[in-house]
Amino acid sequence: MNDKANMVRHFLAALAYRFHKAVNKAPKDFYKLTPGSGIRTPLEIVHHMNGVLGYGKVVLETGDTDYWYANAKHDWDGEVQTLHKTLESLDALLENAISIEDEKLQRLLQGPLSDAMTHVGQLAMLRRIANSPLPGENFYKADIRVGRVSEKQPDPVSPDPK
Repeated sequence: MNDKANMVRHFLAALAYRFHKAVNKAPKDFYKLTPGSGIRTPLEIVHHMNGVLGYGKVVLETGDTDYWYANAKHDWDGEVQTLHKTLESLDALLENAISIEDEKLQRLLQGPLSDAMTHVGQLAMLRRIANSPLPGENFYKADIRVGRVSEKQPDPVSPDPK
């Protein structure tokens, strides 16, 4: 594995960490929050994230960039579990790849991975709208590690001095 693939794996770990923070201990009905007309619910956002990450997985596996990734719809817990499983699959593909072209890694970052990270921010914003805001965190100091993409994530790091 090259250093660039390892950097993308770190991005996957950061995505998993931030996603976990955004959905962990969410209010019971958070998944169906409808903040306004034409705005996706948290459930729809996570389903969409599974679609774009699944697309990224197909591109890494096959090189096919025209493939339309149609993913099955699940309930909230199923969508959250699917997201972590897809991150685990992506991570394994990157870890086990002998060589991946730099351009493919760059496009993976600029496309599906950046899209998914944007949606994590939307979930965090929706938590605030649901009157369940996330505590502040110093992400620079967060214990994010390559390969840690499951729903088992460390506790957040407070930005406040001890």
